[in-house]
Amino acid sequence: MRVVVVGSGIAGAAASYELARARVDVVLVDSLTPGRATSAGAGIVCPWSSRVDDPDWYRIAVAGAEYYQELLAALTADGETELGYRRVGSLRLVSDVEAEDALRRVAARAAQSPMAGEVELISAGRARELFPPLEHNGPAIHISGAARLDGRLVRDAMRRAAVQHGARIINGTATIVADSAVRGVQVDDVFIGADAVIAAAGAWSPQLLEPIGVQVRVTPQRGQIVHLRLPGVDTANWPVVLPRSRHYLLAFDDSRVVVGATREDGVGFDHRVTAGGMAEVLGEALSVAPGLAGATHVETRIGFRPMGPDVRPMLGTVAQVAGLVVVNGLGASGLTMGPYAGSVAARLARQVDPGIDLAPYDPLR
Repeated sequence: MRVVVVGSGIAGAAASYELARARVDVVLVDSLTPGRATSAGAGIVCPWSSRVDDPDWYRIAVAGAEYYQELLAALTADGETELGYRRVGSLRLVSDVEAEDALRRVAARAAQSPMAGEVELISAGRARELFPPLEHNGPAIHISGAARLDGRLVRDAMRRAAVQHGARIINGTATIVADSAVRGVQVDDVFIGADAVIAAAGAWSPQLLEPIGVQVRVTPQRGQIVHLRLPGVDTANWPVVLPRSRHYLLAFDDSRVVVGATREDGVGFDHRVTAGGMAEVLGEALSVAPGLAGATHVETRIGFRPMGPDVRPMLGTVAQVAGLVVVNGLGASGLTMGPYAGSVAARLARQVDPGIDLAPYDPLR
């Protein structure tokens, strides 16, 4: 069979890789549009400390975190090792008042997930030892199994590995050709017939699907994320920091610290760095880690998160168009669950057991 995957973000690349490994004829269509969420995502994998209460979101987020071990093993076997992935642990900053309740909640979640590792409440002093720029007077919940990764590197590794297994990548703008079933896609002036199409176009999915009568409730949310550098400082093993706000800090091997991010609704696809966005991100970062004040600004990345009607991803088949699979609405959790969601989409395209009850993730809800 042939499957066309439209969209080459983290989910689309994962779907292509999964299909190619299963010896399916795969064509991945990439529009090269700036602002794709994967290109700007932070790369935090730590669902256990999330404040999200939705059990269906949590179920698939944990599955996404645990799936990375299988994915890393497969990519390593295919010669892909530069992924920016490392289990560095995380620090969820809490107040003295909320510490015990928060610890119980996180520990209960982590106990059901081997990937979470050890969970403990540590002092402010110990937290500063782990992340030196930090200034926090209260305790922190340390989760040893939390990881960070470079979304661009992981995406590109899956694309290369998919090609190694026989996938083809075409650059251009895709139009789905369908009646009661998908027939293929038109990419500029070339028609590519297909038995199934995976729509993984992120925030641009409404433009892709509405012409064939499929309505998905996805809107773009702009995120501005700032990359800083501390020259000469070894940041490779610094943990992810999760303040009490929705912002975050994480570090990579090249003396780089990433801080973010804005969550801007209603701006469409306005691909600009704004003064207000920079002020918000840097202000929040310096309020918890004033030791970053002397860091060098490297770049500010912009991505448009695909936001669905609620916090759960949009993942499944579409009854009125046979052969159409949608994977979307990952929101701020794209790099946590994207590879796993893409692998599920690939199994749906092959019409095999997806391995998870998809009723809560109906893409047309």
